[in-house]
Amino acid sequence: MAPKRAVQLSLKMPTHAVCVVGVSAHVDVHSDVPKGANSFRVSGSSGVEIFMVYNRTHVTEPLGKVRWPLDTEADMVVSVGTASKELRDFKVRVSYYGEQEDQALGHSMLYLTGVDISLEVDTGRTGKVKRSQGDKKTWRWGPEGYGAILLVNCDRDNHRSTEPDLTHSWLMSLADLQDMSPMVLSCNGPDELFDSHKLVLNMPVSDSKRVRVFCARGGNSLSDYKQVLGPQRLSYEVERQSGEQEIRFYVEGLTFPDADFLGLVSLSVSLVDTGTLPEVTLFTDTVGFRMAPWIMTPNTQPPEELYVCSVMDTHGSNEKFLEDMSYLTLKANCKLIICPRVENRNDRWIQDEMEFGYIEAPHKSFPVVFDSPRNRGLKDFPYKRILGPDFGYVTREIPFSGPSSLDSFGNLDVSPPVTVGSMEYPLGRILIGSSYPKSGGRQMARVVRNFLKAQQVQAPVELYSDWLSVGHVDEFLTFVPTSDQKGFRLLLASPSACLKLFQEKKEEGYGEAAQFDGLKHQAKKSINEMLADRHLRRDNLHAQKCIDWNRNVLKRELGLAESDIVDIPQLFFLKNFYAEAFFPDMVNMVVLGKYLGIPKPYGPIINGRCCLEEKVQSLLEPLGLHCIFIDDYLSYHELQGEIHCGTNVRRKPFPFKWWNMVP
Repeated sequence: MAPKRAVQLSLKMPTHAVCVVGVSAHVDVHSDVPKGANSFRVSGSSGVEIFMVYNRTHVTEPLGKVRWPLDTEADMVVSVGTASKELRDFKVRVSYYGEQEDQALGHSMLYLTGVDISLEVDTGRTGKVKRSQGDKKTWRWGPEGYGAILLVNCDRDNHRSTEPDLTHSWLMSLADLQDMSPMVLSCNGPDELFDSHKLVLNMPVSDSKRVRVFCARGGNSLSDYKQVLGPQRLSYEVERQSGEQEIRFYVEGLTFPDADFLGLVSLSVSLVDTGTLPEVTLFTDTVGFRMAPWIMTPNTQPPEELYVCSVMDTHGSNEKFLEDMSYLTLKANCKLIICPRVENRNDRWIQDEMEFGYIEAPHKSFPVVFDSPRNRGLKDFPYKRILGPDFGYVTREIPFSGPSSLDSFGNLDVSPPVTVGSMEYPLGRILIGSSYPKSGGRQMARVVRNFLKAQQVQAPVELYSDWLSVGHVDEFLTFVPTSDQKGFRLLLASPSACLKLFQEKKEEGYGEAAQFDGLKHQAKKSINEMLADRHLRRDNLHAQKCIDWNRNVLKRELGLAESDIVDIPQLFFLKNFYAEAFFPDMVNMVVLGKYLGIPKPYGPIINGRCCLEEKVQSLLEPLGLHCIFIDDYLSYHELQGEIHCGTNVRRKPFPFKWWNMVP
């Protein structure tokens, strides 16, 4: 709304004014009155609503013929319910009276031109633009909330382009309009009115690099869509055509929420009187948007695609591993995508390179890959091979320094939906590995942490992963879906559970059964030798303390009970003060629905079965899960990674709509 201005009446000549449909106009009935007048009476033509505003404690409403005393604090307000068909077709007459009540001392005439001006967006979040009578400027979270939503146009709909759509200031494809949010300007009124009035679309300077607006002229050609607002243009004088009652726009999001951007933007339209000097703004309508956040998907969401790299090293190719992945995806009814060596440049750690998520508005949703700043052999793969039609791309680069191991996305995970006390996290919480608090160790880059936090819908939890040589959270935890009421379990690597298992097997008489039995490239070590190895015990006491610290954080921040956690037997050893997996790290698995691709641990063989595999099966299969143990020893484990590090899964989005939560 423009600042309130009272329409000044005159006894000498009629007054003309513009009245916006649904907007009240104050009328000054006190400034120009006949001498001797002490009261006034108001009448209006059909379509005009007239009412008086006054304080009931000080003013008594007159009876009878409704003449209002001039010496009271009563303001006159008028409004119109429809747009005028021609100029000045609504009339208001004010008659002034003195002591002689039968004859008016004078009259003032007000001629109104009604114009319907409004800016409309999908405030109700239904996927369609509807006329809103409520607050369009404010954005509210929750199921009872309101406010329009913008998608960051970070996909690439045009095959002729090599860059995301948002990098272009012009429309590259008509399909691109689906990634934008529609906005409708109502501008109904007599054509003659717009000879002396103009409509101006505006955006704040602070939003100019966040949003772009295209004006649609109804055709099927790209030239019918013209950019009218954006980084280089803060205002646009609307080109209204004769008889035009609605003009359609498309609003494009350009940036995700971040440390310097809360995600809120606004646009406004103003009706400006150009017949005065200086020009006067008569009315302004403003709409607000929130940029859709980037959302991660946890292991509990159904898998859609599994990505894995074809590589070659001194042991040969990982062809057998790829065959195992093919079998796993076949069981899970999931598509397998193999990144060839020419594209991965022999970089197998595809989990470290990227993280899949998605963005969603009521009218559209599409996946978005978050490219990590690690920038090794796979650095071009997300941009060149995944970015495409309805598949977006986002990244954050580290200024002034190179990435550390903790900046890889094996160090980024997300929990299933949880409730912590009275606080609900219907989209789960992001988990990132960091240093021990106040220790000054390695951390994920601030620019990445800030981005994740700014999305608001998956409040991040920092864990302690710097005790590990690689330093990733996927080395000691994962989540698996279950069919019970809880819906998931947290799996934690557990040195104490492993030592307890080995002690039990020793007491059962299997002390000579050896770890790494069946491996050609690794010396065997019996259960007796492992239990007697003081260095190994010391290393695993340290590892267990680090995991227990994280266990307590996870229980507190995710609202978990001990019954929600499953301890997976695992041993570590220290090398240069940092821990590495002693045998293939079983929690570093790939989860495809109820099918788990678990690193084959090569544990002691007892009665023809690996006791580690048997133990894990006894823990997980009662939960409805299927354990498939896969050999990754030479291709991954010896290079300080496992199956999860060497794979990446794109999953179905949450059915829950992020705007219905309250962060």
